[in-house]
Amino acid sequence: MASGRGGALLVVGDVVTDIVARHGAPLAPGTDTAAAIRTVPGGAGANVACWAASWGCRDVRFLGRVGADSVTWHEEALTRAGVRPRLVVDHEAPTGTVICLVDGGAGAGAERTFLTDSGASLRLSAADWSPALLDGVGWLHLSGYLFFAGPSRAVAETALAAARARGVPVSVDPASAGFLAELGVERFLAAVDGVDVLLPSEGEVRVLAGAPGVGAAGGVLLAEAAAKLSQQFPVVVVKRGAAGALVARDGEVRAEIPAQPAAARDSTGAGDAFTGAFLAARLGGGGLCEAAAEGCRAGARAVELVGGRPLLA
Repeated sequence: MASGRGGALLVVGDVVTDIVARHGAPLAPGTDTAAAIRTVPGGAGANVACWAASWGCRDVRFLGRVGADSVTWHEEALTRAGVRPRLVVDHEAPTGTVICLVDGGAGAGAERTFLTDSGASLRLSAADWSPALLDGVGWLHLSGYLFFAGPSRAVAETALAAARARGVPVSVDPASAGFLAELGVERFLAAVDGVDVLLPSEGEVRVLAGAPGVGAAGGVLLAEAAAKLSQQFPVVVVKRGAAGALVARDGEVRAEIPAQPAAARDSTGAGDAFTGAFLAARLGGGGLCEAAAEGCRAGARAVELVGGRPLLA
């Protein structure tokens, strides 16, 4: 799969409103826990688009679905980030909302827990797709969240087939280990068959490859899982957070990319930052390892911010 092919990056996926609550002490059931709370634009797909634009991709386009309640706010946020949005307005469902509980306590690593109401985001449907969306596009990225509901799975599969017919590379971020398990691994793998690059997290790759367990042999199991998946997909890049990334190709792990040091405040969107920077580097001509290193750089920058998007100049 060649890099540096030029053209635009088209991201199809979710755009949601994130309510980020950073708490410095463990949650106290039945009473109050002090937290710093912010409302920010988010969504895995939209975040990827914003990070790709921030990382130098000059033409980034995004297709998603939002409720009428916040379409202007989300459209303006994407535009300010350098993304060309095409937001389908849903007049029946509100914009998706995610409550992000971020543990800011000492030693917690800013780990987050999500409470998700997908709202309009997973109501994106094949009727919202047009083949013209691929005009001038050099890479298509699909958010994995699309595959977890019938209507959005249909648009993802339609977009994937259209891109394959045009010879446009396609990448997918599986998005959620919990949702993967609920949908079923075989069903997901069948839906994403034909994808060129799979970008799972450590937890997601274990689910997909049927390799649970994270003990002393966890690293070995992870490498085996990544290698196994790369027998089905030409390239598998495993995002490991503070442990860096693995690059697997043609049934073998080809490289381990170290993480960049960071003072973590909020890990929300770190994987999206990795993906956005990786795709920007690939479209700009970078090799797989170079692109994965750029992804690690972006991920380190992301965890130092609150919310899932890059800072705007």
